[in-house]
Amino acid sequence: MSSSGVDGKVVRKKLNKVVLAYSGGLDTSVIVPWLRENYGCEVVCFTADVGQGLQELEGLEEKAKASGACQLVVKDLKEEFVRDFIFPCLRAGAIYERKYLLGTSMARPVIAKAMVDVAKEVGADAVSHGCTGKGNDQVRFELTFFALNPELSVVVPWREWEITGREDAIEYAIKHNVPVPVTKKSIYSRDRNLWHLSHEGDILEDPAVEPNEDMYMMSVSPENAPDQPEYLKIGIVSGLPVSINGKELSPASLLSELNEIGGRHGIGRVDMVENRLVGMKSRGVYETPGGTIIFTAARELESLTLDRETIQIKDSLALKYAELVYAGRWFDPLRESMDAFMKEITKTTTGTVTLKLYKGCVSVTGRESPNSLYRQDISSFESGDIYNQADAAGFIRLYGLPMRVRAMLDKGL
Repeated sequence: MSSSGVDGKVVRKKLNKVVLAYSGGLDTSVIVPWLRENYGCEVVCFTADVGQGLQELEGLEEKAKASGACQLVVKDLKEEFVRDFIFPCLRAGAIYERKYLLGTSMARPVIAKAMVDVAKEVGADAVSHGCTGKGNDQVRFELTFFALNPELSVVVPWREWEITGREDAIEYAIKHNVPVPVTKKSIYSRDRNLWHLSHEGDILEDPAVEPNEDMYMMSVSPENAPDQPEYLKIGIVSGLPVSINGKELSPASLLSELNEIGGRHGIGRVDMVENRLVGMKSRGVYETPGGTIIFTAARELESLTLDRETIQIKDSLALKYAELVYAGRWFDPLRESMDAFMKEITKTTTGTVTLKLYKGCVSVTGRESPNSLYRQDISSFESGDIYNQADAAGFIRLYGLPMRVRAMLDKGL
């Protein structure tokens, strides 16, 4: 959005109206007057409710207008987030680098999509975000903007301005009469939504150091979890959860309830070092109590409803699916095509899974499905009419033929 003129000064394109992804924190509060000063535009602040908590939404309109915004738009995206973004990843079995359940990765495209919609509603010609140049989120936001409206200009202050840290931002805010948030700044960088809570920074930057217990906010320590296990029966239809103990719930309500149940049992803590899209390694700690429960249930039911070849292909595609989501390519035709495959392949994954929650662990104690490929009359060690054990001899001879031929060659036979 900016370039250098012949005299070395920054030349910026004049904009009419910009939709800014707004949190009410120091950075986005400062971006409002910075956009007005440097681009001569109106600023519409946009906040998405993706389950980060009511306390994060309180007083935002007053803050936005005090910073110089012409209006604040807030949209409740919780149901859309779970239904259209979380559930497809769940159905695909998408996990990044063996551990990460993609909480932030899934939230950014639903927010960016809503920003594009708001830009159309208010007649804006640009969008803006407060992501830094070191993280993944800048990519996730901007690829969504490109995919849904390539005509929108994108302004990224962290790539343009001279502010280098918190003290510079406070000084800029005071100079422009922007109320400085008085809340105590956390020593951690956190991102919370209905799916998870992530923690980065401070002592976590040393991968050898154990996190402090007081860092966790969604889950109790497994050592302090109840001494009695709790059993849950998760109902699943076509690969997606629909009920808890027979009670049908909306996607967001179901996840919210499982977060509460899983959290009190210390479920879903993950400590990992991941490879960021921009090339560096990063250590993060994630709390995903409800997500861990339904991931366990959905995968377990597939053991009944999918055959060996299908599971192998699905698992191999899940790795690429997760990589695409992590890299911000939600609206890439490749992911959408893979999603169609996942939807088709899991249409028979319907049934219930019984889980046991106990001190940080989720154990499967039962599973059943009307579409189960498991047949007790075939699998039983007792003799049956369908499976003749004598047939195994011919199968083994043919299956092992390549190994026999190679051994014969080695022995000169």
